[in-house]
Amino acid sequence: MIRVLFFGPVAERVQTREKQFEFIQGMKLQDVVTALSVSDPQAFDIVSFTAVNQTQVKDMQLPLNDGDEIAFMAKFSGG
Repeated sequence: MIRVLFFGPVAERVQTREKQFEFIQGMKLQDVVTALSVSDPQAFDIVSFTAVNQTQVKDMQLPLNDGDEIAFMAKFSGG
C-alpha cells in the first residue's frame, strides 16, 4: 500500500487528510498524482511541496515502493 497524506488547504480541497493506494510494481510518483488529479483536480492547483518518505522530491518519475508515504502540501503562512 502507498499512504498519501494531505495537509492544510490541500486536505480541505480533497476533504480528507489521508488516502491509500494499492501498490503496483513499477509505479511512479506521477501515477499517484495523475490518479488523484482525476478525482480531485482542484487540489493540485495549489500543491507546492511534495515529499516521499519525509524527503522533499521534485522528480515525478521517482519509482515508488510498497509501504511508501507521500505527502502533498500547499504554501501557507501563519503567526
